[in-house]
Amino acid sequence: MKRALRLAAAATVFVLIAAACSKSTTPSTSGGSSKPGNGQKIGMVYDLAGRGDKSFNDSAYIGLTKASHDFNIQVKDLTPSASGQGRQALMRLLATDGYPLIFGNGFAFDADIAAVAKDYPNIKFAETDGGVADLTSSSNLVMNDFAANEGSFLVGAAAALTSKSGKVGFIGGVDVGLIHSFQAGFEAGAKQVNPSIQVDVKYLTAPPNFTGFSDPAKGKEAALGMFGSGDDVIFHAAGGSGAGLFDAAKEYSTTNSVKVWAIGVDSDQYLTAPAEDQPYILTSMIKRVDVSVYDTIKDFIDGKFMGGYRTFGLKSGAIDYATSGGFVDSIKSQLDDLKQKIISGAITVPTS
Repeated sequence: MKRALRLAAAATVFVLIAAACSKSTTPSTSGGSSKPGNGQKIGMVYDLAGRGDKSFNDSAYIGLTKASHDFNIQVKDLTPSASGQGRQALMRLLATDGYPLIFGNGFAFDADIAAVAKDYPNIKFAETDGGVADLTSSSNLVMNDFAANEGSFLVGAAAALTSKSGKVGFIGGVDVGLIHSFQAGFEAGAKQVNPSIQVDVKYLTAPPNFTGFSDPAKGKEAALGMFGSGDDVIFHAAGGSGAGLFDAAKEYSTTNSVKVWAIGVDSDQYLTAPAEDQPYILTSMIKRVDVSVYDTIKDFIDGKFMGGYRTFGLKSGAIDYATSGGFVDSIKSQLDDLKQKIISGAITVPTS
């Protein structure tokens, strides 16, 4: 009976995969036999937009790719359907296919990755921005979290130092606790510079609708409305929807003959934005998911994987702000002073 149930479960996984998987890569091997890794397979499941979001998921892919170049491993990455269905099925597929380390890239994996990790105690799992409770160092699941509030504080300060209207904005992809920490840091940084500044906030969707992370049209609509109400610098924490903010900054500036600014997130988005949008990207809050992915893979290969909780912040170099374009050069010394005060503990950045 148990064997029949296991076979039925495996069959269900493969049926779900056909419906859920929207994009995957062919496993690739790099490195020679002199490198560690022993040809082990590392798997990753992205969330929603998947690769090509020029933000959160692309950063994770950079870490995965760097590890594949530095170690003798095979990597495979998968993306669930546009609705987010199939996360658990994709992880189970990788587990049954012999992948000893599997990543779930995003907080929406909480329930799914906890369930799969319980069913496969001999496989290691890692989640980015996760909130699974009651983990210990001996757990087979690690939460790789980030002090995104710290980087958001710095770009909030940059927004306030740049704003001429005294009004700035924040666009969150989905109204959830994780994104609240970006908002809290941004507001605190802006008010550190200008206590009387107005910070307008807009969330694109609320759970269970997570499309706010993958809807550039909705991001653009929200940004145009905020620019129209007087905000002249807007920071987004909205994943793929942030591309709409960049388009809106360009469109509003050229149409109204007034310069407004956008601030990117997760990666240096100036470097990946279309050339026509780059002049309107003031800076980006850099959240180096690639660092957490690479470090987790290295620890696993070295036999040092530990479950539980890890936080990457300014001090570890996984959080920062971008200087591409030179638009913050004149205020860089002020931002760096605030950065050092956060690292030293002189400034405590709120998370909510």
